[in-house]
Order: sequence, then structure tokens, then C-alpha cells
Amino acid sequence: MQQRESTGTLRAVGLALLAGLGPCASALAVAEGGVTALHCGHLVDTVAGTVRGESTVLVSAGRITAVQEGNQVPEGATPVELGTMTCLPGLIDSHTHLTQETSPTAYNDQFRWNLADSVVRSTVYARRTLMAGFTTVRNLGDDQNESVALRNAINAGVVPGPRIYTAGQAIGSTGGHADPTNGYRHDLAGDPGVQQGIINGVDDAAKAVRQHYKQGDDLIKIMPSGGVMDEGSSGDNPQLTLDEVRAVVSTAHDYGFTVAAHAHGAEAIRRAILGGVDSIEHGSYLDDEDIRLMKEHGTWLVPTLSAGDWVVQKAKVPGYYPPQVAAKAAVIGAVIQGNAAHAYKAGVKIAFGTDAAVYPHGQNAHEFELMVQAGMPPMFTLQAATTHAAELLHHPELGVLAAGKVADVVAVPGDPTRDIGLMKQVRFVMKAGVIYKRDGVELAQP
Repeated sequence: MQQRESTGTLRAVGLALLAGLGPCASALAVAEGGVTALHCGHLVDTVAGTVRGESTVLVSAGRITAVQEGNQVPEGATPVELGTMTCLPGLIDSHTHLTQETSPTAYNDQFRWNLADSVVRSTVYARRTLMAGFTTVRNLGDDQNESVALRNAINAGVVPGPRIYTAGQAIGSTGGHADPTNGYRHDLAGDPGVQQGIINGVDDAAKAVRQHYKQGDDLIKIMPSGGVMDEGSSGDNPQLTLDEVRAVVSTAHDYGFTVAAHAHGAEAIRRAILGGVDSIEHGSYLDDEDIRLMKEHGTWLVPTLSAGDWVVQKAKVPGYYPPQVAAKAAVIGAVIQGNAAHAYKAGVKIAFGTDAAVYPHGQNAHEFELMVQAGMPPMFTLQAATTHAAELLHHPELGVLAAGKVADVVAVPGDPTRDIGLMKQVRFVMKAGVIYKRDGVELAQP
């Protein structure tokens, strides 16, 4: 009860502040009450996979109440004119790390920054992501569960950002991709355990999931294979046993969690699928057997092509990564796109995800271009970032412009099914009925 009252007070204070912030801020408040009518030049129907003509989206109390043909503004409604722009559902990035970001000093910063340094910066990364049109994200790994605090601050209206479903710290093995002390000298490395997401055996696996439940996380992320960005020698070797994966997944599903699995190597991918995970992240070396199993088990693939594209470029820059990281990046990053294309052609379920933080936040829409380059039709990529991602999240109220759905709406200047590059030019952003960006300009926040 106390939490509800404090949140309500915060909202009231925020709206009071908005009243004195001028015309930009009052535009934000318009969508908070009454009916708002968004007039769109075109509208992407992500369920039918078509682009409609002139349409009006009616919004009230954070939900869409109707989607009508033409320009129809009911009496008493507040009109929002989007001209010839194309409206789409708010975009979903299924793989981000909002409390981290790439830089040439990142591997040294971890010894200089306090947790608060990362948290403060995360508010900037969250805002950039929202302004790029991504109204919802899955956050698949942080350092000390700090993404929960970011999620809660966004939900309370303290800072602007996307709706976050977070996994907290990833779960992996000693010395594996999830081990935060890889590369440390011995007196600093210590022996991380379940509290840090490090497991060794099925008992640890169950306890780690329960720890995440205790900490208020939304889903589970496991690391059954090596990775690129840690200082281990392998980026693709299997690092969790099948029994460990099964123990995580069975416990997670008991608690209502879905499970995402970072997996580059074919054997790690196979174990993750057989262990019952909901999604494979990256899938760099997935083979025909992995693809067969993914289709059989209904396992999603989140390709993260942006991460592969970025690390290949930065592996060529002297000193950007430690030598072992650069070596892995050059090899693994180069194969992700081709194998994602293979998975698409074979009919594997694909959801949009970028691994934002491996590249700078706010550039999420480049993933659309890379998916199209991999042979995926533009409309499919839009569905991957809306209806498909919403299905993966188990949140069908997202990803669709239709009556009863959450009023997450973005708009771009043209038809993205004809020019997918337009997704990098989001001009309008509404999240849960609140307008955060209009005519390409970020609106003032309380």
C-alpha cells in the first residue's frame, strides 16, 4: 500500500510540474487524460502484415480504444496530426543491456567506476532507446541487479525510458561468460557464487533462479556457451551441462519466468534447446540439427546482428578490445548474419534483438537494415520487433495497433516496407498514451 501511495504522489507531482513547463511539456500531459486522436498518413498492421492507408488511432487512459479508417476526430478529443507519416506499434528490442555501453575504456572503467556511475549513465541510455522508438525492451544481464532500479524508476515516472523486463544478472558457470571476474588477477577474482549468478551443479542452478525471484527480476538469462566480450579463451565452447540447463529451466518455469540462453556454439545451442529454454540469443554457429530442434521445440532465435556487425568493425581498431576479445570478435561476429539467414529460410521463429551496449544505445534500428541484408523481408523485420517480440515476452497487449492494446505508437516519415532505413528516423513516440517525442523533438520531462 505504501508503495502505491508514493507512486501516486509522484505522478501527481509530475503532472503539477508539467503544468508550468510550457507548450512542449503540456503536449506530454494531453495524452494523460481524455481522448487523443492520432491521425496517421499510413498505418502498419503487424498482424495482417499489410500497410493501411490514412488512419486514426484513438487513445484513452493509456490504451487504444479504436483504430479507424481516414481522419476521424471525435468531438472533444485532442487531435495529434502526424501528416503523411506511417504509424507503427511501439518497437520491442528483445536483447539489451541498458546499464552498460561499449567504449575503448570499458575494460578499465570496471575498476574505477562505482555501481552508481553505471546507474546514472543508464538513465541516459534508457532515454536514447525510447527516443529511437523502442518502447519495450528485455534487459538480458547487468552487474548487480541495478536494472531493476532503472525499471522501477521508469515505471514510477521518475525518468523516461522504455518498459523494461529484466533478467538481472545472467547465470553461468565459474570462469564462463557470466563470471564477472574473468581476466582479474587472483587476489581480486575470488570465487563468485550463486549471489553473483555463478553456478556449479543442479542445486546451485535452482538456488540461483530463486535468488532472482527474491530480487524482483522478470525473467532468467543463462550463459551455456562462451562469449565474445569476456576474457576467456573460447567464445563458443559449452559451459553448462544439460542437467544444469534443465534445472534452471524447470525451476524458472515453476516461478513463471521465461529463460533466454546466450549461446554461440552448436553444442551449447543444442543443450539449451533440449533443456527447454524459450529463446536462443545470437545462435552464431547453429547448425542443421540445432535448426531442426528449434522448430520441433518452438524455440525462438534472437539473432543480434547489430552486435556481430559492431564487434567485427571494432576488432580492427588497435586497443579497442583486449587481444583475446578482439580475436573472438573478428571470427564470431562475422558468422552471425549468415546463420541467421539460414535459420530464417528454414522457418525458425525470429524475434528482433540487438545486444545494445555491445554497440551504442539508440542505434537499435540498424538491426532492421542488417536483417533485410540477411534476406528477411522488411515487413517480417517489423513483425519481429512487434508481434513476434510480444509473443516471446508473453505480453500480447504489446506490438499491435488495435483496440484494447497498450497505446505504444511510433511514426516514421514514409513507408518502411519500401525503405527499411526509415526506421532510423522515428519522428513520434508515444508510450502507454504519453507522448515523449513529436515532430522529431523530444518533449520536456518533469
